[in-house]
Amino acid sequence: MLLILIATLAVFVVPRLLNRGPGADAVAGTLLVTGVSPRPAATGEQFVTITGVITGPTVDEHTVYRRMAVDVDDWPSIGQLLPVVYSQRNPDRWVFAPPEPSAA
Repeated sequence: MLLILIATLAVFVVPRLLNRGPGADAVAGTLLVTGVSPRPAATGEQFVTITGVITGPTVDEHTVYRRMAVDVDDWPSIGQLLPVVYSQRNPDRWVFAPPEPSAA
């Protein structure tokens, strides 16, 4: 019985803990990178720590901080302006905007 209770709880709690995206209320904005961890000598995806300021239709210069995996070839740099998608209710929940589809 205890095992069933733990499994049921895990089904509802784990997805909420893993959901790091902006959610259904997402809006587009821009991130001005103000700080970034050093680029490693490795290749492929590596962890980067980014600090910056998000500006968008519902926020004006909201400071954010995040550690995420990024390909070393796309490593951000200080002063770079990047498109992001963030939650209107909590701008600390943001992700890089998906790339624009290329016209064929």
